[in-house]
Amino acid sequence: MAAPWVVSDELWARIGPLLPVRPASRTGPKPLPDRQVLQGILFVLFTGIGWEDLPQELGFGSGMTCWRRLRDWQELGVFDRLHQELLAELNAAGEIDWSR
Repeated sequence: MAAPWVVSDELWARIGPLLPVRPASRTGPKPLPDRQVLQGILFVLFTGIGWEDLPQELGFGSGMTCWRRLRDWQELGVFDRLHQELLAELNAAGEIDWSR
């Protein structure tokens, strides 16, 4: 079983398309791929460590990078859209008891 913060291909197929396209920069370091950063975010949330304590050797980038990306995605409504998509899918499959 994979660690809970490892983003499976199935999960990435749902979340990846909801994330904004990052413009290519001709200067400065190349930004970390969103999937790696998402794993860093999940690692922090799952373990409860502070953002500044995210181990660099895991390859998820710095805690501040993860925190900023989480903030940006939240502000853009990424997680709200994911929630709405999942609710619609579950509703279409008759898996939600709306009487509750």
